[in-house]
Amino acid sequence: MPGETTLAKKKLYFDKLASLFDEYDKILIVGSLNVGSFHLQKIRGALRGKAVVLMGKNTMIRKCIAGQIAKHPELESLVPFVKGNIGFVFTKGDLPQVRDKLLEYRVEAPAKAGIVAPNDVVVPAGPTGMEPTQTSFLQALNIASKIVKGQVEIINDVHLIKKGEKVGSSQAALVNKLGLKPFSYGLTVQNVYDSGSVYSAEVLNLTDSDVTNAFLEGVRNVASISMEIGYPTIASLPHAIADAYKRVLAVALETEYSFPKADEFKAILANPGAFAAAAPTPAAGSGAAPAAAAPAAAVEEKKKSSSSEHGDLGGGLFGGDDGW
Repeated sequence: MPGETTLAKKKLYFDKLASLFDEYDKILIVGSLNVGSFHLQKIRGALRGKAVVLMGKNTMIRKCIAGQIAKHPELESLVPFVKGNIGFVFTKGDLPQVRDKLLEYRVEAPAKAGIVAPNDVVVPAGPTGMEPTQTSFLQALNIASKIVKGQVEIINDVHLIKKGEKVGSSQAALVNKLGLKPFSYGLTVQNVYDSGSVYSAEVLNLTDSDVTNAFLEGVRNVASISMEIGYPTIASLPHAIADAYKRVLAVALETEYSFPKADEFKAILANPGAFAAAAPTPAAGSGAAPAAAAPAAAVEEKKKSSSSEHGDLGGGLFGGDDGW
């Protein structure tokens, strides 16, 4: 049976975690692999006033969440992500800013035999500073080298360690001989909890322009589908109106029927020279096309495109079978 001191500590932890769940609705779920207590203390100091960092055993975290589900049922979505060396960063501020602050407090670390590499390690070609007697060490790792000016030089870049693989003793020894610290450790954001929803940390990399572009792409897709199947929507309505206008204009240019906007085009076609005279004359040597031909050419192009795109003038909004 746990002693009174242990039970008191557990109660304090449960009360603190429960109060944080009551106060905050945004949480960064962070991995804490190879993060020491001093390192964690520096991170807490950097986030003071912006966020609260709380670590703990997974069993205790799950137990506390289970006790809070009646009060906060949305917390149940957190349970599948409470595994491994994780912790919570509670905040009311901007999530990307808190993530960026965590990235500032990553520390470089040497490669140690037996650890799982968090990233790839590539040894660059060039002088190593090693004595010629150590060429056999590189040969054992199948690394091509040569002696230049009394020191060993690696001929080509070498992909020494791959991400996710365990670091071998020879690999660790070589990296340490070269004075490299290829790894860095700190609190790594794995997932984000926001008001009951949990999503990948990659979402924090999205900018306002990314969201806007994605929305506009969706609107374009909806408009395209609506136009294709003949089902009007708000997204397709502007295109449908423009399409109908071009058809009406094409009819007006070919018949006696007219309306105010069509009168402008008919006047240009009837007397293009009059409109060309009113247009400004391009500067000599500017390479601009003659102004006299521009209005008539524009109208003629409009007329041709309207006729070619919509040869069946009885369709669309005028009773055809394409839905417009």
